[in-house]
Amino acid sequence: MTRPELAARPGWRRTGDGRFPAAARVDGRWWVLRLNGFPDHPLWTLFVAGAVRYDLDTTPVGWDHPLDRSAPALPDEVAATVLAPVRPFAAYGSEHGQPCDGPFCCDG
Repeated sequence: MTRPELAARPGWRRTGDGRFPAAARVDGRWWVLRLNGFPDHPLWTLFVAGAVRYDLDTTPVGWDHPLDRSAPALPDEVAATVLAPVRPFAAYGSEHGQPCDGPFCCDG
């Protein structure tokens, strides 16, 4: 699988959502990161334009850290719009029809 997103430099913005804490507009599309129950699951899942791309165990070199509290926050109404397509996928694996139901790692 090619991963061109790893070469990008997304400007992460805080969303105010604990499960999907960061979003960035890259080339006209919204990227959203889901924070997973690490170490039972990969640390992050990247969604681009509402579709899952892949899981990540670390923050790629060149990316700002997605949990940087100094990053600007999205306005609430923008965050709600950006997160709407991924909200059904709060639990790890739900994007593949197999949501995790572990009591400690997947409380989404």
